[in-house]
Amino acid sequence: MSRAERHRLSSLHDVELATLAAAGDRQAFGELVRRHGSAVRGLLRRMGASASEADDLAQDAFISAFESISEFRGEGAFAAWVKKIAARACMRRMQRAKRLRDLTAAGADDPAPVAHPDPGGRMDLDEALKALTDGERLCVSLCYGAGLSHGEAAEALNLPLGTVKSHVKRGLDKLRARLAPEDQSVEGRRDNG
Repeated sequence: MSRAERHRLSSLHDVELATLAAAGDRQAFGELVRRHGSAVRGLLRRMGASASEADDLAQDAFISAFESISEFRGEGAFAAWVKKIAARACMRRMQRAKRLRDLTAAGADDPAPVAHPDPGGRMDLDEALKALTDGERLCVSLCYGAGLSHGEAAEALNLPLGTVKSHVKRGLDKLRARLAPEDQSVEGRRDNG
């Protein structure tokens, strides 16, 4: 691809690129992958996938997106659309892994790791997310990591809206408690603000 063609594609809006991709322009779809691949992999990591799993799932999501690009109507952001596809793929993989664990394990789950700020005062959101239940992590990741509304997350996860809202609230409460500085409790902050 020439420099002029790369520049032309990089100047187009996602909806224009999706339209070109639906007409068979693979380079236009490649530009969409270049723009949104990192964000999709980041979402998958926040949902609990390892780096290599996130790469595999992102690739699968973009292949699925390419195969169904004509279904993207531009009513929402392309990034949100492909993130929904990726989230569904991640959930299917998690469900398969859970079924396998259930078949092979004696039923005892390991307790969730506790996230603490490091001595330098930095907090590790990824570690804190690991302490959430799968449902809480998925809902928080979709609503805050992918920017989906509660309704969109409910649709993507095939869950009732109330369940998604409950998972988000509980997940955020747990994250606030885990990520709060040790000398400041969540209750103290509620009383003051």
